[in-house]
Amino acid sequence: MALSSEPFPYPLIALERTDSTNRYLNELCDTSLQPVAELTTVCADYQTAGKGQRGNSWEAAEGRNLLFSFVLYPIFLEAGRQFILSQVISLSIKEALDGLVEGVSIKWPNDIYWQEKKLCGILIENDLQGRYIGRSIAGVGLNVNQERFLSDAPNPVSLKQITGQDYDRTELLADILTRVNTYYNRLRTEEPEAFSRAISVRYGEALFRREGWHPYVDAQGIFQARIVRIEQDGRLVLEDAEGKLRGYLFKEVQYVL
Repeated sequence: MALSSEPFPYPLIALERTDSTNRYLNELCDTSLQPVAELTTVCADYQTAGKGQRGNSWEAAEGRNLLFSFVLYPIFLEAGRQFILSQVISLSIKEALDGLVEGVSIKWPNDIYWQEKKLCGILIENDLQGRYIGRSIAGVGLNVNQERFLSDAPNPVSLKQITGQDYDRTELLADILTRVNTYYNRLRTEEPEAFSRAISVRYGEALFRREGWHPYVDAQGIFQARIVRIEQDGRLVLEDAEGKLRGYLFKEVQYVL
């Protein structure tokens, strides 16, 4: 089913194709004569230059998946707390998918996995205003109705492949954005430390491979470790087989899949 902007609970720009929904929305925010409303969303049936983390390309069959970006203005949020946006967005997507399929988790920092396969990628771009985040644009690629993947990506999967069903992409997008809006309003209005603790617990419980020993690789090579915790700045803390705690920021360590 094609994406539709009418009716929709948030401002939605539905495109047949673009190079990148993140780039389109960034440019819109930079050039619009009127402020672009929060949760304005740009979605596309096809992206010619969609990007994931580490500059990886994102394979998506035309008209089959959810490729979208939305904007927030968390000017109340200090830059040192920006990882909480990643937690909010990844949890919103994970919890929307929980209603459709079992076995969904968040692979640190914010990939969405089903079992050992990648279902969704998220790329968040934050612009700072002094010590605070002036604008945040989150780009999401979610595999929905694609039946085959042809690229050399190691482990993609779609909802269609998992369940054999087709899904209404517009309904799923609205559900995700509503969950983001709910979490975001809590972030804006609740006592910061209390909300941080609550979201950290929920995020920790949703983590991919959150229990047991698993292989990781860093600059020194492959090692076995278990997840101990995620710090407020997003640092992943592992305990290795010798009992040593190792802390890693994003890109400093990778899961061995």
